[in-house]
Amino acid sequence: MTKPPLLPGGARLGAVVFDFDGTLARPELDFGVMRRAVSEAVVPFMPQAEPRPDLPVMEWLQTVHDALAATAPQKADRAFAAGHDAIRAVEVEAARRTSLFPFVRPLLAALTTAGVATGIITRNCPEAVRTVFPDVDEHCGCLLTRDDVKVVKPHPGHLLEALALLQRGPHETLMVGDHRMDVETGIRAGAFTAGVASGETSRELLHEAGATYVADDCHDLFTRLGLFTA
Repeated sequence: MTKPPLLPGGARLGAVVFDFDGTLARPELDFGVMRRAVSEAVVPFMPQAEPRPDLPVMEWLQTVHDALAATAPQKADRAFAAGHDAIRAVEVEAARRTSLFPFVRPLLAALTTAGVATGIITRNCPEAVRTVFPDVDEHCGCLLTRDDVKVVKPHPGHLLEALALLQRGPHETLMVGDHRMDVETGIRAGAFTAGVASGETSRELLHEAGATYVADDCHDLFTRLGLFTA
């Protein structure tokens, strides 16, 4: 039986929790398109809503809701729902155009054989993930989309909730993702982290974010960690 890789300090790897888009699936989401779609969705409720390119789309939508809620709570809820409908529509459309990286199912099988629990956490919606990976439940110990949790990454609660389901601790966990947000999530949860440059973030930025490991993609990462040979 394949042995689990060792983490820094000699601990055995007990769990790997992956991001989805750009990490396990080819990146297709256009966040510019998403931002415009959400802006158009909230204009009927708050014409003066100013775009916030400094914030992720969902966080910006929350600011719109909060600004409206003080004086028009029902309108705030409708704007929030319309914005999330727009996000979901963009996500599902992008999911129809993408696919898993070819190494994903063999990698998850190799981790399982080595006794390593696996999970996925994503800010994406479940419909999009299951469009790309319809057999996810057969290959992965848990899937927590934004619909499944109260707080989403970079809040560490997203990762910690997955670890509770997997019955593993942060000290034996590797959080893997293609964005500095994934690295931040892992660090805040007390886990080891790996940044993969298979999405839209460079190796340099992943190093700057503080990732324990940086690799070209997940196959490269786990080959270097000794899970299987190149």
